[in-house]
Amino acid sequence: MGSNWTLKDAEAQFASLAEAAFHGHPQRVTIEGLGEVVVAAASSYDLMEKRPKTFIEHIMDFPKLPEGLEDVFDDRHLYPSEFREIDLG
Repeated sequence: MGSNWTLKDAEAQFASLAEAAFHGHPQRVTIEGLGEVVVAAASSYDLMEKRPKTFIEHIMDFPKLPEGLEDVFDDRHLYPSEFREIDLG
């Protein structure tokens, strides 16, 4: 039938509708007087429902450095700070 169904046709051919949805082809069902619904595979629905990661969660998911290399990007010791007195008066 395609991907658009009336409620009556969807009820009569639900197995075909469900199989198409399962294989990644969402099916639209029109309910007279109410509107439309979409039948989709559970995996597609789960992707839509999943909350996106926060920025912090995204950063925390980065791979960790191997042990002993934690300071590989710390170059503070290469540029030592020298303090000097400033006359403010």
